[in-house]
This record gives sequence, C-alpha cells and structure tokens, in this order.
Amino acid sequence: MATILKPAQREFQESPNKIDNYRVFTDMSRIKKGINPENLNFDLRQLNPGQYSAPYHFHRYAEELFMIISGSATLRTPNGLEIVTSGDLIFFEKGETGAHQLYNHTTEACTYLDIRTYLGYDIAEYPDSDKILLAPSYEIFNKASQAGYFDGETEIKDKWKQIGGKAD
Repeated sequence: MATILKPAQREFQESPNKIDNYRVFTDMSRIKKGINPENLNFDLRQLNPGQYSAPYHFHRYAEELFMIISGSATLRTPNGLEIVTSGDLIFFEKGETGAHQLYNHTTEACTYLDIRTYLGYDIAEYPDSDKILLAPSYEIFNKASQAGYFDGETEIKDKWKQIGGKAD
C-alpha cells in the first residue's frame, strides 16, 4: 500500500538523545502514520544554522543517500569539505570511504532526505573519537579497549565443573 506524506503534515521535532551542536530535527509524520520500513529506512531532516548532523562517521553495513531539499550545508568526507545545496544527491557507500558529516554553515535551515539501507543491524564507526556504535542496541564502545578473542577465557574446566559437566 502506498502512503503519502504531505508537506502540510510535516512536524519537525528535535531527535531524542542529542546534545549541543548535534540537534538535528526529524519529521515525525512517517512515525505518526505508522510507517516502519524493514530494509529501506528514511527520514526527512532539518539541520538548523550552526548545527552538525552527527559526529563524523561511516557505516559498516549500510549505504546512505542524502538529497538536499532546501538550503545549503558543508559536507565533510574523506576527500575534505564541499558545499552541498538544494537538489544535490550525495551517496555514501559502506566502509571508511563513505564517512560523512554535515554542518549548516548558513543562517537558514537546511532540509534533506536521509535514505539508508538497514539489514536489521549495523556498526557505525567514529574516526574522530575512535568509537563504534552497535545498532539496533545503540551500545557504544571505545575501539582502544578492543579485546582479543580469547581474553578472559581461562579456567574453562572449573567453569564446566561448576555447572556439573565433565571437564576432562
């Protein structure tokens, strides 16, 4: 069934759990109409003057596409900074080469459509802060504290004995 989201029905609200400098606004009409995409996720976003879209990041398992609907912003990618304006389509492939961040350098709001694939999980990496985010749980870890596969896997026989199994 087709669902139409009319401009008159748009209601931009600040995304929850955002902090200063990252107060992107999202149109709630999709959620209010009960649209819950399975693999093709999308949001209409409003980036106000002086705001960043998110920390600089890339996705390991998701591709993303922005279409600038109105206004202008500065796009940061591994290639540097570039101004994007109304009508521009920007594709971000998965992996480090798809890293991105928007900053509204203007005095007017920038509205853009954010479309992304979603397979039920993703890992976002943040090169500036050396963190990773696991989705959908939204757990965040510092990559510097990465552990080896067998770290902490000691005294296995004792653990088996505790649960009544044979250790030998």
